[in-house]
Amino acid sequence: MNYLAIDLGGTEIKYALITKNAEILEKCKIPTPRERTTTMDDLIEALSTIISKYQEKIKGIALSLPGVLDSDTGYSYSSGALHYIAGNNLPEALQEKFNLPVTVENDAKSAALAELWKGSLTDVQNAAVVLLGTGVGGGIIIDGKLYKGKRFSAGEMSFMLSDPASGEFWGATGGSSALLRLVSEKIDVPFKELDGHKVFEMANEGDELVLSALDTYTRGIALQLYNLQSLLDLDVFAIGGGISQQPILMTYLQKHVDDFCGNHALGKYMPFIPTPKLTTCKFFNDSNLIGALYHHLNKET
Repeated sequence: MNYLAIDLGGTEIKYALITKNAEILEKCKIPTPRERTTTMDDLIEALSTIISKYQEKIKGIALSLPGVLDSDTGYSYSSGALHYIAGNNLPEALQEKFNLPVTVENDAKSAALAELWKGSLTDVQNAAVVLLGTGVGGGIIIDGKLYKGKRFSAGEMSFMLSDPASGEFWGATGGSSALLRLVSEKIDVPFKELDGHKVFEMANEGDELVLSALDTYTRGIALQLYNLQSLLDLDVFAIGGGISQQPILMTYLQKHVDDFCGNHALGKYMPFIPTPKLTTCKFFNDSNLIGALYHHLNKET
């Protein structure tokens, strides 16, 4: 028997029929219910259309959700843009309806588990996954295990402040939409007319204004990576999210990391400067599905 993995994103619900060895047999997606009047019942109805197709073929359901949640009980304390999930227990509701084991893990933590299990962090003891998506998601690996914190909120990198004076936080300045806003201002094109594909097409063609925006954007990310490295002394950062598949993004990130560390004011006094090592996630858009399955399999045993 196989498993059904479901990843609830801000705009799409991705799902996959997947084996216990993380082989994806088929996958698809539907729009995420996002109307102001959307309720938990609406979400369960949408998920039911997916689950019903696979109910006789699976032995369990692995969920990936945004927000701070208790991955042991299934209760969501917060849920990012999907406000209607907060204060509810979605796995419990689905388990009662379909009589199948249902587990849940935070989306970014799921991505970290996927990379730890079969991705770019295998055999790594201390690392972090940083996902550049709607906001900035994070998962922290300490001593080869996912670190969740006392209140399950470890790795919620979107909350980190970028500019305390203005109240800017990393979720707003480091998410992929922040890059689109910077490009919009630089080239005087409405934000709604831009998307990641168009921006990186212009960047790869050498558009100086777009490259200037990319430079500003990646400098802010590199600064936070340096601070996290100073605090946690990690082996490696795995950068994920759709835009991480663009080599030019990683080139600019590395440039700024090298600049911060190579020109550090303390460099003249000591030989050691905390220096982040960067790589990309292996699974990209499938990471949340694979990591949610890994969490589910661990709960089975």
